[in-house]
Amino acid sequence: MVDTAEFLRRFPPFQSATPGELADLAAHAVRFEYGSDATILDVEMRDVDSVWVVESGRVVILAPDETVPIDAVDVGGVFGFSAMLSGSSFGFVARTTEPSALLRLPGQLMRPLFAEPAGLKFLADAVSTANSQVGGAVDRTTKRTVGELLSGPAVLVDPDTHVRVAVVQMTERGSSCVVIPLASGSYGIFTDRDLRIRVVAAGISVDTPIRHVMTAPAATVTADRLAATVLVDMLDRGLRHMPVTSARGDVLGVVEDSELHAASTRRSFVLRRAVALASDADELAVAARRIPGLAVDLFRGGTDAAAVSAILSVVIDSVVRRSLELEWSADPEVPRTEMAWLTLGSVARREAMPSSDVDSALSWSDRLTDPADRGRTRDTALMELAARVHRTLAACGLPADTNGALASSPRFARSASQWRTAAAHWLSNPFGDRGNPSGDSGLIMSSLLVDGRVVWGNSDLHTVPQVYRTMAEDHPDALRLQLRDALAGRARLRSLRDVLARRGGTFDLKSHAITPIVNLARWGGMSVGLASASTPARLAAASGNGLLDDRDVGVLTEVFEMLQRLRLGHQIEQIEAGVQPGDILVMADLSPLERSSLGDGVREIAAVQRRVGYVASNVGVRP
Repeated sequence: MVDTAEFLRRFPPFQSATPGELADLAAHAVRFEYGSDATILDVEMRDVDSVWVVESGRVVILAPDETVPIDAVDVGGVFGFSAMLSGSSFGFVARTTEPSALLRLPGQLMRPLFAEPAGLKFLADAVSTANSQVGGAVDRTTKRTVGELLSGPAVLVDPDTHVRVAVVQMTERGSSCVVIPLASGSYGIFTDRDLRIRVVAAGISVDTPIRHVMTAPAATVTADRLAATVLVDMLDRGLRHMPVTSARGDVLGVVEDSELHAASTRRSFVLRRAVALASDADELAVAARRIPGLAVDLFRGGTDAAAVSAILSVVIDSVVRRSLELEWSADPEVPRTEMAWLTLGSVARREAMPSSDVDSALSWSDRLTDPADRGRTRDTALMELAARVHRTLAACGLPADTNGALASSPRFARSASQWRTAAAHWLSNPFGDRGNPSGDSGLIMSSLLVDGRVVWGNSDLHTVPQVYRTMAEDHPDALRLQLRDALAGRARLRSLRDVLARRGGTFDLKSHAITPIVNLARWGGMSVGLASASTPARLAAASGNGLLDDRDVGVLTEVFEMLQRLRLGHQIEQIEAGVQPGDILVMADLSPLERSSLGDGVREIAAVQRRVGYVASNVGVRP
């Protein structure tokens, strides 16, 4: 009884209860133990005069049809109180996701507790959260990054640390996990759940080095990622903890899924659920055709433009993965672990718009270069797979890149060593081979592949970023040419082509304003060894690199966010009007404030470009 009372005292709404109230609750508490995937409550149950508290494990709250997750209840979480207070039946299904212990508390003791100030606050917070989960006001976490949500540094231990010592450190620091830096530069992770399942339940000694029971490499996330999109990733992959790193890979802390629940993720999760359940290409196309509607709902519901863009990228990733799974399972000629599908461009940077197409590339293990039994090479089989995937994606409303950046093309389908060799060649020959007009342009190919992000398969097979991490030290001339190329595309309200074509009343938002920032940010990332990342993250990492100062970074970041808001709003209006979304603005359609902001933003970008070019020439870097 004392243990139960002490347990309850740690969580709302019991924290303000008197010792007598806690003792009474503990005396009348009934403890139940359940296995994984056990139903605790469902819509048919009529036992509404009690409240449930999770003592260990986890419970997921599902919509009545049991297909849509509404909430997750962790240790100390309370559920069932709404039915108890209203006297109605349960409007949801509660099910365990792992072996769990729960306490059932009688309603006659809970109702007085909910009438007290702490109980009323608990109910108000719960109602607010419930409203957001069914499409109400957007939670503030949709606009915050995971870096902002970190409560403290991670608990770091050496791989040879005994489990016993690691657990002591977890307890002393109030952490539910430890992070283990590895020699490869990646990280391992060991959580309280690993302790229960991999050590205690498995009968492993607590004097075992933690490297034998950790998860490695751990999935990590950079601090600039928006909380809403990270939660969707974690739900999709079944993760409860994720180490957060700086742009340079240093671990800053660990974020837990319970810290990331946000209103907008439910709608995107519903769509991703439909994508994941698609049994063939036709069902996938039906699900994916809801993506524009998701963008409209999120934007009109008040979700920040950057969050909408990132969520769209995550959903597009899920469609690409499901398409790959369907095609691969039909003819698994190549082991999944021996290949990697890369997304390129704006989707890779998690800056997708409704108008975004799908750029892609393939990389495969060098072990697959030998001819297959059928007399053809595995790379041919993989490119045929890529062609089928892109046909499926086109039917899903996700067209392929019109410039040929496709995994079905030999230029964008190579083995890991071929990509590494090609990247080294691009650094030495940024303009391509003289006398070979069909040769790759190093400037163009590097811009595409450095953005690349593996969305399916073995991430170790994406070898291009490794070559570019030491670009500043080993290939300063190539970096200088990247800067020159970034500054060549000047931000401007009108180009000569616009004037000659008499398009003075329109503005290409992407080409004339957004792309100059993206290119400058990509160069900035390369200058400090940062490969794939969002545009704001690259700018932040490059601040103080000798050419971009803090003011430049602040200006470009602010203008980029403003342009993305304007761009998304324009495309949402086009979708609602039944028009194919695009980036050409009619200036007369903009409000005076929008025209003024756009003009000021373009002038700010051009000013930064001029200043960086001037500083570069004065320090001997002639862009």
